[in-house]
Amino acid sequence: MTLLSIIVALALEQLRPLGNRNRLFLLFTRYANSLERNLNAGQNRHGVLAWLAAVLPVCLVVYGVYALCLQVSPLLALAWNVLVLYLTMGFRHFSSALTDITDALAEQRLHDARAALARWSGQSTSELEVNEIARLTIEQGVIDSYRHVFATMFWFALLPGPCGAVLYRLSSMLYQKWGVRDSQFGDLFGRFAYRAQDALDWLPTRLTAVSFAIMGNFEDAVYCWRAQAQAWGHYAYGILLASAAGAIGIKLGDPLRQDYTVKYRPELGVGDEADPRYLKSAVGLVWRTVMFWLFMIALLTLVWWV
Repeated sequence: MTLLSIIVALALEQLRPLGNRNRLFLLFTRYANSLERNLNAGQNRHGVLAWLAAVLPVCLVVYGVYALCLQVSPLLALAWNVLVLYLTMGFRHFSSALTDITDALAEQRLHDARAALARWSGQSTSELEVNEIARLTIEQGVIDSYRHVFATMFWFALLPGPCGAVLYRLSSMLYQKWGVRDSQFGDLFGRFAYRAQDALDWLPTRLTAVSFAIMGNFEDAVYCWRAQAQAWGHYAYGILLASAAGAIGIKLGDPLRQDYTVKYRPELGVGDEADPRYLKSAVGLVWRTVMFWLFMIALLTLVWWV
């Protein structure tokens, strides 16, 4: 059921992708904001309570519906799995954004490429040149493919029903709202959100990096992971970006011109400088890795049945 749920959800998303603004996620964001207003007294324990109050009820409801559907009919449980995965995964959103930027750069519409990247990444792009846009697009694509596809698939496959996918996506949202503040400003309220996301990312980031290596240049991917990932500000993302850069054979990271200054970033990868030619290579790496994961899930399912 796990493999079939993922395949159907991916196919459904390709046929009818969700918009950029998921109404259920917007509703959850309002709920999280309400919890923060009422519980944030500047202490770590308040952040723990807020995180649990935000995530656990939703996961319990999702699992409860799954268990009820399973008692009625396995097909109904399958339909519920597909629906939840469809709402929590975002593969088409990642690929569509990357395609828009690729087309704009190919047609030399630099302003449109900058605007599309700014909408997607939320970063300042007005000063970026062509190769910088390509580099940042590949980086954003690797990270988004991990968050919306590979990590979601991993936790969906690991936990019963679709509650694993919900757990990861909600935790990821709370990390971006609360956890980032702890890493940047030492906000105690966001500390648990940061640590929870770090724990949830530990294994799937490494499995994704190994998969990138298998689907690309294995030796360079492993070398970049071991030698360069630690220098990236966010270690989990450093693992992903370094392994992807090595697998493709390009250089990511490096300084960027943003907000009228040059922002230092360590170099990741080996080989050529990232330019628009490598955007399709990045998409190809992600697609091959998705197929590899589906194959491995099918193989593990077969072994379990036997």
